[in-house]
Amino acid sequence: MSNCNTFQHYNYYLQVWIPFGHVIFFKLLVLLVIILITLFAWGYILNFSQVKQLGYALYLTNSFGLKLKWTKDPMQKKKLRLAYSLAQLNALNITINVENREKLPHDGQYLLISNHRTIIDPPIIEVALKDTDIFGLWVSKKELYNSLFFGLFVRNAGSILLDREKEQMSGFFADIKNGVKEGSSIFIFPEGTRNKTDVSLTPFKEGARIIALKNKLPILPVYIRDNAAQILKDALIDNSQKREITIVIGDMIDYKEKTDLETIYKERFNLQ
Repeated sequence: MSNCNTFQHYNYYLQVWIPFGHVIFFKLLVLLVIILITLFAWGYILNFSQVKQLGYALYLTNSFGLKLKWTKDPMQKKKLRLAYSLAQLNALNITINVENREKLPHDGQYLLISNHRTIIDPPIIEVALKDTDIFGLWVSKKELYNSLFFGLFVRNAGSILLDREKEQMSGFFADIKNGVKEGSSIFIFPEGTRNKTDVSLTPFKEGARIIALKNKLPILPVYIRDNAAQILKDALIDNSQKREITIVIGDMIDYKEKTDLETIYKERFNLQ
């Protein structure tokens, strides 16, 4: 039985046999056990501190996911996303330093693009934008929508599903257009997936450029420093030490700019 089917199986019995007030707790407990078993099967053995952090992250992600489910106002969603981000980063004892903060607009609609190295990149960006009125819909892969860990949060936090297995992408671009029409920005990682290589940036997918052009969105580039992945790894092992991750704000890029987006991004942040 797959992990997903196993969780659905337990979910049914939890709802039938356990009083409603306790269902969420037991769901999270079962989910944590499933994740630990899966990690063990993959050869990962966690220490007590890591298990504790995993359990807390699971609780935060799903409890905020439920709150977001009943929240429709974009700015209220932004506040909840920020509270979630701060809680996750505080648990890891990680603070965020924003470089070139003065380049952040206070409001408006943009295509925000960022490099992508860690699972905490979205919280890092949410914290960087905390003093603005910019609310963005995250472009999220199908794997995240269906994730046992992140699914509830991702589906309700304000996101647009990207299913690369679909032959036609018209539905995806229509969802983007509707989001922009309603006043939202769009947040995307143009690399398409986390960069686990030694290079500063992996090739951009073409989708980001198309989104900017189709919706006439100015492009707001941000760059999370390369050591973020190592900082997260160290914090997961030992969160007693305070650590800092820097996110750099770049100059705005005109959506009509004809130069390759990846090239401009590298120039903005002096990347090789």
